[in-house]
Amino acid sequence: MLPVEPAWRLADRADEQRWLVTGLWSQDAVGIVGGEPKCFKSFLALDLAVAVAAGVPCLRRFGVPHAGRVLLYAAEDAPAIVKQRLHGIATAAGVALTDLDIQVITAPSLRLDLEADRRSLAETIGKLQPRLLILDPFVRLHRIDENASGEVAPLLAYLRELQRQHALAVLVVHHAKKSAGRARAGQALRGSSEFHAWGDSNLYLRREGDTLTLTIEHRAAPSQRPMRIELVQSGEALALHVADHSDSATPISTSLDERIASALANVSSPIPFAELRSKCRVRAATLYERLSALTASGRIVKSGDGGYRLGG
Repeated sequence: MLPVEPAWRLADRADEQRWLVTGLWSQDAVGIVGGEPKCFKSFLALDLAVAVAAGVPCLRRFGVPHAGRVLLYAAEDAPAIVKQRLHGIATAAGVALTDLDIQVITAPSLRLDLEADRRSLAETIGKLQPRLLILDPFVRLHRIDENASGEVAPLLAYLRELQRQHALAVLVVHHAKKSAGRARAGQALRGSSEFHAWGDSNLYLRREGDTLTLTIEHRAAPSQRPMRIELVQSGEALALHVADHSDSATPISTSLDERIASALANVSSPIPFAELRSKCRVRAATLYERLSALTASGRIVKSGDGGYRLGG
């Protein structure tokens, strides 16, 4: 008999555990970073890796509630290129690559259609216990027909099983069809429709001329509006940034910032998230977005027990 539980006894999940990267990637989500060639998909995946490992905002905007280990397999780039890119992103984030717990799989190949390789990956995850697994790109992880649902589904099901067994997020970089500019972002992914249906959080990059657009999609959370991003070089720092904050998905709400500051004023101890949400009368996802921005700017401080207080 399969294990069952009355619905009312199912474990509660605290609101704060909802996001791996606030507004960008759900906690323990599987999903796709997709786009046509030369759209910086790998850069975005590595930016997520640095953000999660360091506990710093991804794209200098999307906060990370809890840092954790990242396990990365980059099949198309030489180790020296991966290291160079990670170093540039870490520099842009204000952290040192040597301080980050990013573990890189250096095996010459990894094929999810081979039982021995699936077993090796599962053993590695079991030993290292990462919070995020990044596989880049999917096309180098198999020799199946990506257009055949019956062949794609078992590989994606295996990754979903890893996610459930080890409570980690799984990010797969996947290519979009060429000249699919008019198609909806998820429908533009190359191969079977299983890819789009599989993801809990999906990020799509699309280029039109010199403009690069990021589209965010979630299964169980509100999706944000598309935003423009760009690759910015500053000395040794080379990383993606939100190009225009006024076009970003979550508008900055001065009134909400004022409500947060008012709620935190004249308190003797940090206020828990649930209490702060009640005082501000706002959705959890919206409050997390603003708290991440205010924390990054130093206006408020997050305590070790998860409470918040005014900075300074």
